[in-house]
Amino acid sequence: MKNLQPIPSTKFKKSNVINLEKGKIPPQAVDLEEAVLGAMMIDKKGVDDVIDILHDDVFYKESNKLIYAAIFALFKSSQPTDLLTVANQLRKDGNLDAAGGDFYLVGLTQKVSSSAHIEFHARIILQKYIQRKLISISAEIIEEAYDETVDVFDLLDDAETKLFEVTQGNLKKGSESAGGLVDQAIKKIEEISNKQGMSGVATGFTRLDELTSGWQPSDLVILAARPGMGKTAFVMSMAKNMAIDFDTPVAIFSLEMSSVQLITRMISSETGISSGKLRKGNLEPHEWEQLNVKVKNLSNAPIFIDDTPSLSIFDLRAKARRLASQHGIKVIVIDYLQLMTAGTSSGGNREQEISMISRNLKALAKELAIPVIALSQLSRAVETRGGNKRPLLSDLRESGAIEQDADIVSFIYRPEYYGLTEWDDEERSACEGQAEFIVAKHRNGGLENIKLKFTGHLAQFSNLDEDFGSEFQSKMNDAISSNNMPSAADAFGVEDNLEDDKGLPF
Repeated sequence: MKNLQPIPSTKFKKSNVINLEKGKIPPQAVDLEEAVLGAMMIDKKGVDDVIDILHDDVFYKESNKLIYAAIFALFKSSQPTDLLTVANQLRKDGNLDAAGGDFYLVGLTQKVSSSAHIEFHARIILQKYIQRKLISISAEIIEEAYDETVDVFDLLDDAETKLFEVTQGNLKKGSESAGGLVDQAIKKIEEISNKQGMSGVATGFTRLDELTSGWQPSDLVILAARPGMGKTAFVMSMAKNMAIDFDTPVAIFSLEMSSVQLITRMISSETGISSGKLRKGNLEPHEWEQLNVKVKNLSNAPIFIDDTPSLSIFDLRAKARRLASQHGIKVIVIDYLQLMTAGTSSGGNREQEISMISRNLKALAKELAIPVIALSQLSRAVETRGGNKRPLLSDLRESGAIEQDADIVSFIYRPEYYGLTEWDDEERSACEGQAEFIVAKHRNGGLENIKLKFTGHLAQFSNLDEDFGSEFQSKMNDAISSNNMPSAADAFGVEDNLEDDKGLPF
């Protein structure tokens, strides 16, 4: 008689049960998915409540993805959403069997009796999806971190980009149909119409805003000029207009000047006290009062200044994302492009480095959907030309990459800087205290040379047609209230050490 071997037990051992308990499955809420879909099919209000919260990818169960996609298709075409229409839409798409058939759809509608709490349930489903997405991103980061061929700065940038997309709820999507894009375009046109044509961020410079309709989202704007022309003065005047007059959050990355120097410029422009006096601190009593009163608007303005020197494009993108997330910035200003570094040891020449920086600035503008304004230096070719020294596109340093990536390329030109006393146009009008904002490239609009008023001792640009007398009257009123009458020269702001004003680091 053969020895009989014991039959293996079919019961789980304790150790196997423990291992099973320690196993992990992706975060999910299938029961809530079914409840939400059921509620959407029995109550139109349920569709309206969650259609802008969910998309088909947030569903864990594949059949639920297909059902939601059918509901969304019906919603887009303004069709009623119920058990029969959803089943018919799935049948048209060839997905009825994959979605579980009629029996599964009927079961979904029987799970709920109303759409009560549907929004709360939808947000739980979205949270579970975000958890799964974070797990997926983390796994990718871990895998790439073990790959020695991957540049560590590229890895950090890629990781932060993916996490930022999750934070913003702006996860990358596939291609969009023409129909959907047409709807978006028409909606945007209607919004622009309600804003009286101002589709972008207003600068406060009337003719410039008329030409561009404001700085547009996703645009890279290059502002170039020779040293001393007023690049920094222009963007600081513009930032002040945006933040104080239009309550637009602005982020300024200054690689050349300190944050205190920049804010002092803005104080000078806002209070009408010359920058020379502010640097020396020799203010009259009425000027101290004027400073304390008028600086309050600037104190409350949504302006954020970062003066980190030699800022890399990687650090800039990281800082910009955080500012967009925390403070909702609508404009980024960089002063100036040539002082930035690529942040990688690629070994390429400077032209290739600038090319990479400008590409990344354009990518940042698109990612955050806000305008990025970068100041740039011009080559010395401008100075060597005889006669007209108005800048040209070919004068841009590393012009190939910058000109190609930019949506708008503009220049600042002040004939007075070159000792000229009149404009070179047909009118031959006086050019003293004036500047020209030249739009040399405009991808989505026309070109124009816009004349502006330039006040050197305040480092300020303003509209040329502003009433000059109002500035005089304002200063006279301030002086009268303090029993300290100024001279005419004082009132017009030409009294203060002109040699200091020439040396302003524009």
